[in-house]
Amino acid sequence: MSIIVEHEKRQKEILKKALDVFIDEGFENATFQKIADRCGITRTTLYLYFKNKKEVFNYSIKQLLSKAEEDIRIIYTDSALHSIEKITNVLLNIFQQLEENRRLLSVILDYLLHLSKKNTGQEESTGSGPPYRDPEKRVRRRTLRLRHILASMVIEGIKKGDLKPVDIKITGDYLYSLIEAAIFRLVVLQRKDLSDLRKTTVLAIGQLGE
Repeated sequence: MSIIVEHEKRQKEILKKALDVFIDEGFENATFQKIADRCGITRTTLYLYFKNKKEVFNYSIKQLLSKAEEDIRIIYTDSALHSIEKITNVLLNIFQQLEENRRLLSVILDYLLHLSKKNTGQEESTGSGPPYRDPEKRVRRRTLRLRHILASMVIEGIKKGDLKPVDIKITGDYLYSLIEAAIFRLVVLQRKDLSDLRKTTVLAIGQLGE
């Protein structure tokens, strides 16, 4: 049992340092050797924990997103919060997570674009079957999960009388669009913070109240 715990602990340490490599180098330029060097281990040792660079990257993102989702879950399940506070706190927490990982967002986008080009090229060259879309499926699953949480908070707020009887789908889509706007500002417009969007978000959510 202690061997398993030690293995998982070492794996998490590697993932934390690997993220820095991906941020500094970008997905394309990050190599298994560079990750091993940053961790102070050999490539052979790194193979004991991960099969390849792609697996390291996927695990790194999963670990990062798991923490963010846990923070959201804590807010989401807090029955003491008014629905307006709950929705606002969830979105502001997401904004903070995005700000703190602004550089990593660009790496993730580059990674997905790289996969998209690679898969399209494979499909054109082989002419057989759909391309491999596992990473896209993961992103889609997490997107749907987040949309579900936002919609659930709206439904809960209406039932409690905290929110106006609004259209749930339209409201949920609007709330999610605020997250998309945050990503656009940080990645495309290269903004360093989301202070303007925070103000807009607080005002917009406040309008949902009775």
